[in-house]
Amino acid sequence: MQHIPAGLSAGKTRVCWVLVVGEVCCEAPNNRLDRFMGTLVWKEQKYPLDNQSVLLRGCTLRNTDWCFGMVLFAGPDTKLMQNCGKTSFKRTSIDRLMNVLVLFIFGFLVLMCIILAVGHGIWEYYEGSKVTGFVPREENSGPAWSAFLTFWSYIIILNTVVPISLYVSMEVIRLGNSYYINWDRLMYYSRSDTPAEARTTTLNEELGQIRYVFSDKTGTLTQNIMTFNKCSINGKSYGDVIDHYSGQRLEISEDMIPVDFSFNPLADSKFQFYDSSLLEAVKLETVEVHNFFRLLALCHTVMPEEKNNDLVYQAQSPDEGALVTAARNFGFVFRSRTPESLTIVEMGVQRSYELLAILDFNNVRKRMSVIVRSPEGTLSLYCKGADTIVYQRLHESCSKLMEVTTEHLNEFAGEGLRTLVLAYKDLDEDYFSEWLKRHHEANTALEGREDKLNELYEEIEKDLLLIGASAIEDKLQDGVSQTIEQLAKADIKIWVLTGDKQETAENIGYSCNLLKEEMTDVFIVAAHSTEDVRQELRDARAKMRPNAGEDAYFIPESILGNDPKVVQDETVSGEFGLVINGHSLAYALESSMELEFLRTACMCKTVMCCRVTPLQKAQVVELVKKYKQAVTLAIGDGANDVSMIKAAHIGVGISGQEGMQAVLSSDFSFAQFRFLQRLLLVHGRWSYLRMCKFLRYFFYKNFTFTFVHFWYAFFCGFSAQTVYDEGFIALYNLVYTSLPVLGMALFDQDVNDGWSLEFPQLYVPGQLSLYFSKTAFMKCALHSCYSSLVLFFVPYATVYDSMRSDGKEGADYQSFAVLTQTCLTFTVCLQLSLDLSYWTAVNHLFVWGSLGMYFIVTFTMQSDGLYQLHPPSFRFVGTSRNSLDQFSVWLTVFLTAVLCVLPVLVHRFIFIQFKPTINDKVRCKVHQKKDQRPSPQRRTKIRRSSTRRSGYAFSHAQGYGDLVTSKRFLRRPAAPRSTGFTPKGRSPGFKPTGRSAGYSPSSKAQNNKQEVEPTELQQYRTVQDSTF
Repeated sequence: MQHIPAGLSAGKTRVCWVLVVGEVCCEAPNNRLDRFMGTLVWKEQKYPLDNQSVLLRGCTLRNTDWCFGMVLFAGPDTKLMQNCGKTSFKRTSIDRLMNVLVLFIFGFLVLMCIILAVGHGIWEYYEGSKVTGFVPREENSGPAWSAFLTFWSYIIILNTVVPISLYVSMEVIRLGNSYYINWDRLMYYSRSDTPAEARTTTLNEELGQIRYVFSDKTGTLTQNIMTFNKCSINGKSYGDVIDHYSGQRLEISEDMIPVDFSFNPLADSKFQFYDSSLLEAVKLETVEVHNFFRLLALCHTVMPEEKNNDLVYQAQSPDEGALVTAARNFGFVFRSRTPESLTIVEMGVQRSYELLAILDFNNVRKRMSVIVRSPEGTLSLYCKGADTIVYQRLHESCSKLMEVTTEHLNEFAGEGLRTLVLAYKDLDEDYFSEWLKRHHEANTALEGREDKLNELYEEIEKDLLLIGASAIEDKLQDGVSQTIEQLAKADIKIWVLTGDKQETAENIGYSCNLLKEEMTDVFIVAAHSTEDVRQELRDARAKMRPNAGEDAYFIPESILGNDPKVVQDETVSGEFGLVINGHSLAYALESSMELEFLRTACMCKTVMCCRVTPLQKAQVVELVKKYKQAVTLAIGDGANDVSMIKAAHIGVGISGQEGMQAVLSSDFSFAQFRFLQRLLLVHGRWSYLRMCKFLRYFFYKNFTFTFVHFWYAFFCGFSAQTVYDEGFIALYNLVYTSLPVLGMALFDQDVNDGWSLEFPQLYVPGQLSLYFSKTAFMKCALHSCYSSLVLFFVPYATVYDSMRSDGKEGADYQSFAVLTQTCLTFTVCLQLSLDLSYWTAVNHLFVWGSLGMYFIVTFTMQSDGLYQLHPPSFRFVGTSRNSLDQFSVWLTVFLTAVLCVLPVLVHRFIFIQFKPTINDKVRCKVHQKKDQRPSPQRRTKIRRSSTRRSGYAFSHAQGYGDLVTSKRFLRRPAAPRSTGFTPKGRSPGFKPTGRSAGYSPSSKAQNNKQEVEPTELQQYRTVQDSTF
């Protein structure tokens, strides 16, 4: 081991170094974050090492100046890297389908060439001797050899059926659609100056086919910021702002002026509260209000720190920090602590309480208590916890107050707030002394320690007096609930994979409407063995589908036949949710049970996986990819989300407060979760729709162009003669039809972005691959076959044995070629015009410009001047000028175009009338409203009653109270700190009556309306109606 600095000697500049010689024997590198086993051998002594001795990445060292440490695992052996998934090349489902179709097209090309080569051999055998005067034949070259050469000639002529240039065009389209995402101002987050970014240009259309979204919670759905929002004290509800003229509740907005805490120099400037009546009650020295905030300032495990003359709280959970900060701003400032005492400043007076015991939180107790002795010598127990737990321990005299408080709790929980009940009791000195002895004996017992301690806690935590309740808002990111609602309407299932505790995840699930009170049932899977987990999953499935079979949920995979079985979707009556813990998920992901878990989870509308490791997140994503024919998306903001971002078809990183690891591993990134709905419902759907239209049209124009060659072969003796001019063949895909289809693929949209968000159901066809699939490809091929028949035989019938207006014969090869290629160009442009839903100036330029370019180039290449320059290359001299001046030619062009598009028009008309799609219905509504953007709907805050409530203690961890009282967290006594108030009495700025101050936080005078508002405590309302 290396030299490690031990510290600086007092009063000396010399650094002392200690040479530590020892050895650590530990387990091999693994991905388990919850366990570690090792032994430290130092100075011939062995010391056990467990998970409490290991610092993982992201841990923060607090309340100590230095420590000794050594690196156990580095590089790929670290826990983080062991949990990271492998990076794989991502391809879209269209790419995979295109690979299959290209193989099929190439096989079809070979088949056509074989047919034509055989036809040539037969024709050569029976008719070849009759044309030897025109086509000299080499000696010893029979029909078979000629057929062999013809086969390769037709491979060259018909190669346009193979979409070689298609892949280049697809990449250009994807690049353009990626820029649309980067340029979208509605996905720009101004607070952090973060635009949306498409970090890859190959997955755009996959955004239009997402069926499963796997999301992290902390930092993705939430801001990980807790705020003290409301409270109930002695039957009065605080936190709502009431208009004193109308008596109506006002919605809190950014324009509203918060309560002024300038009377308190130690107040946190970031804390905001809008109900001034609570501050007035504090200033009027209401006993119950003071007890409420005194409890918040004493009953916690927060550690204070001084940073740049600013008081900073280091809380184990954000909600605990929010409660202590609220007490701080209302005049009860927690300043310092030692293992035996707590120092707070109560309304300007510093008081030190003796800390006698901490009754710590655990998942069973769901509460926390402290026992303190006041400076006056009074013994008190302060308790806070879940309402269902604390209510059972209240004195019977609190029954009426409990009823009123319950109404307030229902109101708070209905708004998605995290509630907490506060109670206290005074203790007898003799009883506590005897109880403390028994507590020490139980705390040092070798057997049954936890059970004995719980019995003592139950004994002393009874006959409590109710003070009130607090309500904390776990702030969601802006627009999370609306985004989830929109995605649910688009039939996108959202699974939350979080490392947080089950209760915390449930609270957020209800806050953002992933879990709802209206759900038929929410199943909790928290077993600790394989069989118990299996039974809980089967019980949940039996409730959802009582008569469902066990083996009827597989369908065979049809593509190539190599993939595993696919779990099909099952319909259930009602809405269900599933919450599963990490230890249960470990059993559920075993190979013998993964299908049980997947089948049960897919029957639920919402799935939440709690306490999961990064590797488990990736395993859940891989499980859905393996057994579901669905496209997945993973979204997260931290390093622990990298593995699932890599595992999903699409990875989205949020550039938040947890670094850039997720962004650097993602395919798309932005700053807020709410931008996900625009990414999918607008950009994703448009990209998929445009790509599918592009593919259908590309295949149509190329197949139609090529099949005309095939029909012509039957009339030219299978001689590999081309039906078009050589110049037209070279420029058809390069000039005449390339720009129109690119314009459609870059600018087309069936409805604008406003209607796309107004009707999320427009997203569903993409999930079902209705716009482009093998079936759609075959329909396109059949349509091309029909069009090629029309394009060949109608011009053929026109020029056959025909006479020009000047009396000359019109049935020559060159006139037929010009007529056929003109009909083809008009037809494909007309077909594109029918497929275009959104005409822009660029589309007009590309379509009509390409058509005009055809005539300009054709007349130029068939002019006398170019023929004189190089006669062998320009043999169609004057053909276009002599052919296109005939009226019958233009009638033929019109007839062929009509005959080609008529089946399309008839098909669309019939389906729109009798079987309209969601796109048809929405476009009809848009046309009825003259294509106006829908006005944004103002979303009102839904207030509902609720039977469930959340608790602060749920996000707290067991064992932190022992650390506070163990004397290990402080190595030296805390330095004396100033109270921030005047030493004697109260600060000059403190006024027991009236407004808190005459100025707003911005140092501007408050408006007259607020100055005349009543301030007497008797005029404050008492909320009795549970609907408020």
